Amino acid sequence: MSRRITTGIDIGTYQVKLVVVEELSDSHGKQVRIIGTGLAESKGLRHGYAVNKEEVTESIREAKRQAEATARVEIRSAFLAMGGISLDEARGSGETIVSRADQEITDLDVEKARSAARENAAPAFLNRKVLHEIPLEYRIDGSKALAAPVGMKGVRLEVDCLFVTCLSQHADALVEAVEDAGIEVVDQLASPLAGANVLLTKEQQRKGCVLANIGAETVSLVVYDEGIPVSVKVFGVGSSHITDDIALGLRISLEEAERVKLGKLGGAMYPRRKVDDLIASRLNILFALVDKHLKSLGRRGPLPAGIIISGGGSGIGNISDVAKGALKLPARIAEFRLGNDTKIRDATWAVAYGIALWGLTGDTAAPRRGASASFRKFFRQFLP
Repeated sequence: MSRRITTGIDIGTYQVKLVVVEELSDSHGKQVRIIGTGLAESKGLRHGYAVNKEEVTESIREAKRQAEATARVEIRSAFLAMGGISLDEARGSGETIVSRADQEITDLDVEKARSAARENAAPAFLNRKVLHEIPLEYRIDGSKALAAPVGMKGVRLEVDCLFVTCLSQHADALVEAVEDAGIEVVDQLASPLAGANVLLTKEQQRKGCVLANIGAETVSLVVYDEGIPVSVKVFGVGSSHITDDIALGLRISLEEAERVKLGKLGGAMYPRRKVDDLIASRLNILFALVDKHLKSLGRRGPLPAGIIISGGGSGIGNISDVAKGALKLPARIAEFRLGNDTKIRDATWAVAYGIALWGLTGDTAAPRRGASASFRKFFRQFLP
């Protein structure tokens, strides 16, 4: 029986989460289970930025200690989820003339077209690190290729690519904080894609949907269509803004407002209707941003699987009803199915768990940078 272990790290504004996953393989197949978790209060972060690297490192060390104690293994390397307000997207198109005399498209032609797309999108990469390059559509002589173009015939090959980026300084600071905690960063994955890896079904991704993760200070989106992530976006608004609104509206402390938001305080001092109105008002502003983004993509209507809401803010008020009314789309709270495993309690662990699973798609024996084997294997499923 062979055994492989990977670790996923999610560094959020309020919490650092580590998930250790074990894959066992024998003649009957593969079995994946969670063997350890670690949770620590985040310190030294603002909107996902490391404003005090030493405090971030100490938070990671605490989560690491807990995960090692429960997993009973030493954590030496991990896969890091990259989120925060610096996460953004860019698009580029490229084309090339098919090189072979018989007009058969080869891997070299595909790479030439994608290289041209990268060159055309390069102005958007200033001071930014490209985390992922995802081909959205290939065209052969102007007609959409419904499958991978290699082996098909044509004269001109075109490609449209989505580039998921983050600020280089932000990425370098988080990687350095993790490595200062004694953990080698094997690879990085955008947080929305890590969460989608475990919160969305293949059917939802194929039909078309948007996954909205509502964190403390940000809302991160990933939009799927025909099984491909066509957009990754982060907005600088989150559930903490609802707390602020309640504190101002009811003239109470932030601590009281947080408990009111979570439904832990009630009574005459905290009228339910006023609280609901304050929550709904902020949620409408939030979903207006989502709606505007979907309109810019031309995908506001054709998303039959609707919006799936996750993150720590997904349980606030009647959020799915507000989303349904604001976006005119089906809305539901994300379901996190883990069978009988009890080490993870809710969907707020989806990003850390998702990136740990992503780590199992490639060899994790040695650190890698850039377009790693695991990256290529994971994103191969997005090729048309």
